[in-house]
Amino acid sequence: MHDLLKTSFGFRSVELKKLNGYDNVNYLVETDSGKYIFKTYPFTSETFDLVQVETEFLHALQKRFHGRIPEPVPFEDGNHVKLIEFGGQKLVGRLLTFLEGAFMGDLNPSKPDYHALGILLAELDQELGKQKSYLIESRKWEWDIQYLEVVHKYLEDIPSGKDRSTVRFFFLQFEENVRPHLSGLRKSFIYNDANEWNVLLRENKDLALIDFGDLAYAPLIQELAVAMTYAAYDKDNYLEWGVEVLKGYQSIIPLEDKELEVLYYLIAARLCASVCNSAQARKTDPENAYTSVSEENAWKMLYGWLKINPIEAENRFREVAGFPKKKVLSLEESLINRNQYLSSILSVSYSKPVKMERAAFQYMYDAYGNTFLDAYNNIPHVGHSHPKVVEAGQRQMAKLNTNTRYLYDLLPEYAEKLLAKFPSSLNRVFFVNSGSAASDLAIRMAKWYTKKEAIMVMEHGYHGNTQISIDISDYKFSNPKGQGQKDYILKTKLPDAYRGLFTQNDGTAGKSYAKEAIQQMQQFSQPIAAFIAEPIVGCGGQVPLANGYLEALYPVVRQQGGVCISDEVQTGFGRVGDSFWGFEQHGVVPDMVVLGKPMGNGHPMGAVVCTKEIAESFEKGVEFFSSFGGNPVSCAIGLAVLEVMEEEGLQENAKVVGNYYKSLFLELQKNHDCIGDVRGSGLFLGVDLVKPGTKEEDPLLAKTMKNKLREQFILISTDGPKDSVLKTKPPLIFTKENALQVVEEMDRVFKDYSS
Repeated sequence: MHDLLKTSFGFRSVELKKLNGYDNVNYLVETDSGKYIFKTYPFTSETFDLVQVETEFLHALQKRFHGRIPEPVPFEDGNHVKLIEFGGQKLVGRLLTFLEGAFMGDLNPSKPDYHALGILLAELDQELGKQKSYLIESRKWEWDIQYLEVVHKYLEDIPSGKDRSTVRFFFLQFEENVRPHLSGLRKSFIYNDANEWNVLLRENKDLALIDFGDLAYAPLIQELAVAMTYAAYDKDNYLEWGVEVLKGYQSIIPLEDKELEVLYYLIAARLCASVCNSAQARKTDPENAYTSVSEENAWKMLYGWLKINPIEAENRFREVAGFPKKKVLSLEESLINRNQYLSSILSVSYSKPVKMERAAFQYMYDAYGNTFLDAYNNIPHVGHSHPKVVEAGQRQMAKLNTNTRYLYDLLPEYAEKLLAKFPSSLNRVFFVNSGSAASDLAIRMAKWYTKKEAIMVMEHGYHGNTQISIDISDYKFSNPKGQGQKDYILKTKLPDAYRGLFTQNDGTAGKSYAKEAIQQMQQFSQPIAAFIAEPIVGCGGQVPLANGYLEALYPVVRQQGGVCISDEVQTGFGRVGDSFWGFEQHGVVPDMVVLGKPMGNGHPMGAVVCTKEIAESFEKGVEFFSSFGGNPVSCAIGLAVLEVMEEEGLQENAKVVGNYYKSLFLELQKNHDCIGDVRGSGLFLGVDLVKPGTKEEDPLLAKTMKNKLREQFILISTDGPKDSVLKTKPPLIFTKENALQVVEEMDRVFKDYSS
């Protein structure tokens, strides 16, 4: 290489230092006439032409930016780009002037530095907009984020399922919020790579730019998206630093309303492109550290970006650009609008309701720019708007949606995958479209199979909103406004090892409660067809059935001719952490299982799983049919939920994070005697609030806590007979950081309340 440079450029002395590069090899060249950068690229005709165009652009920009951008240096024959041979390889080579200065990546840049970068990029884009190149206009490649789909093929190179899902989420957001507007955005040639290793801060405080290899013909706002990403991604407050670049740029090139609308999503897209390209580069060239130099910061910001409500970001951008915030109905106006058409019997949560706009994983975004941590909603089991679930539904909805009277492979495929999660005796499934419908069907099937009518139910139990479901739900029929207990219903006492009569939860209490239930059964006017209970009674206050209870009770129910039904609508699908189903924690196998909520991650699904004998008995009756149960879209979504749980290890996450979460509550209990009990498992937990020194429920404190947390943008709720138990059943992607945030904020509320 030394001889080649001497011959090609007439240098008398040459010293070389190899530099880091993404997909090319660069050298710092020190000669008798000064310093230069020699850039080499593996030869292809397209590469040669692109380097030639880049060189022409650099020439055209010299008049305005001389000394602030590299200047091409000609070979001795007058060409600025040449095909060379070195080490048996054909390479494209060219020489550029060396710019003195310190990389922003080696410094601690100030906000004025980023403001100045915005000005420089805008001025540069003004000049770039005067250039022409059909080659760059037609180029479609990995670092031009308007073509985000190009890096989609690298998604599977990302090793973590959770990381892949986060990227996939922002891919979907790009398709929804950017793709439809691309044709209406201003386009120009842009620099497209203002990262911290391409920007120099010089002694005179001027900024300089190197490496014009990412030139693109793209939406003008993309220039800002790239620069703002790298200005912010190693900081703690992403918006605060990113908007400094926007301020500078806006002062030269005023932005348009529609450009600000897509900026949040373009920044996310740049981060996605970065981590996808890094993953692919690591796979193909694991020794090249340069390819992943920014990866850690990119991942950190990508997860941090999830915490920022897109409305908040856009409003901040609009403020800087001199646009007003977008108008949105106030809470009061929204309530009036709702109540004009809907019954007031449909309640809203919290003293100050929340008007939701969007959601992502464990975060929910309201219409006013606030981000809420969702520690409450157990229906989006694998996370709000999970991209794999959304995509599965979208694809299947565009292909086929019908009912089970037609043959389609998704139905048996999903049934097989679902039943594989159960003990072998539970090998038949009936699909419906809600947990309520599943409870209703389970009772019908139990009565048909046993030829009996009576149902034994759990105190404070809740199983749905159909008439049969209400009949078997003490939470509903014993309500002061309820319709009362039907004569075929036997209600047994909640086996509560904290507030009940028996409190030794080593199996002793469970057996004692079971003994009482057995006596009730034996004394009841008729034999029971079924006993139905949740393994953790949610409306009872998140109360786990006492240890040993089901083990003692189930055999006796069967001996007198009944079947045992486990309602897993809330406890199922890995939520309890150490087992996939709640009944497994009790060492029993029910005859029937009721499923709902988490099956479809918010898509309406339900099912009854039962034994072959019960299914065959039901087949002798009137045909069963559900218009929507088991339809292809539901099956596709259900399969996606199971796949996500496997890929992201969500049952294990529920166990690990749940154990940590519970330990934090137990530590909190030591400092606050208003916490009577901490119970549950996995990510199904309850905190029982009491008057200090007693077991008397404190619903006022529970209500205060719920609403105070809402003011701090954390969502939990209350439950229990007196609404005195804080319940937290978040999406299973909840993290230890999230758990700590909830408990620390609760600690502050407790201290304020007691002071």
